[in-house]
Amino acid sequence: MTPQARPVTNALSVDVEDYFQVQALAPVFPRSAWEHCPSRVERNTDRLLQLFDDAGVKATFFTLGWIAERYPRLIRRIAEAGHELASHGYEHARVDSQTPEAFRADVRRSRRILEEAGGCAVRGYRAATFSVGPKTPWAWRVLEEEGFTYSSSVYPVARDNYGVPDAPRGPYRPDGAQRLTEIPISTVRLFRRNLPCGGGGYFRLLPYGLSRAAIGRINAGEHRPAVFYIHPWEVDPEQPRARGAPLKSQLRHYVNLSRTAGRLERLLADFRWDRIDRVFPMLQTASAEAAA
Repeated sequence: MTPQARPVTNALSVDVEDYFQVQALAPVFPRSAWEHCPSRVERNTDRLLQLFDDAGVKATFFTLGWIAERYPRLIRRIAEAGHELASHGYEHARVDSQTPEAFRADVRRSRRILEEAGGCAVRGYRAATFSVGPKTPWAWRVLEEEGFTYSSSVYPVARDNYGVPDAPRGPYRPDGAQRLTEIPISTVRLFRRNLPCGGGGYFRLLPYGLSRAAIGRINAGEHRPAVFYIHPWEVDPEQPRARGAPLKSQLRHYVNLSRTAGRLERLLADFRWDRIDRVFPMLQTASAEAAA
């Protein structure tokens, strides 16, 4: 087979957070209430681990330090199953709501907790709500100085609460970074616009065929991997409902939860998948240099 004819291996990722930590539901589940909410993240993450094991795939788990403190055995299971353990910050605070000093303390704290629980190095980071961009150019420098080799914190789309529509659609070196690589969530280019196809709510709300066609287009038409993400709460249709949340937030969060696991099984079968740090060769080189 020619290089262009070989199947492309895509990057599979999980943002490990509980249903009450989603920013869209913050008015109903404020930070002060988290300790009193019935947690479902362990069982839901275990369900994803089983789905991945059944399909024979590995993924990158961007995990909150807050979760790792409370469920260290879950973190150990993720690492022992051969998945990549990465950081999602400590408590799902937007980067653009923090000072550089507070952000540094956050990523340093969460990385320490994750590495102690998982017994492995943490090299990747994903910002809560994709909140790294033009307003936070210092964030990439902080991550690099703290020992991270890559970030996957940019979604090149236009949306009300996140997105950098003019960002590169493939891996790139952010301004001011010397070694760190940004790995954006995947989009397809159509009618001079970037359309989302990298998972999250779009994967649940839109017909599965659209996600399959878009990822297939990236693989076959652009000859490069797609970057896809999902949350543990998205395979949990029985999770508690956020009473009083805005209708828009409820639609985004709850529609098609009962179908997500089935769609995910199809996605895992239709394409090849692996951890982010193994899909992109430049990350393997950077990680080796960091460990030297």
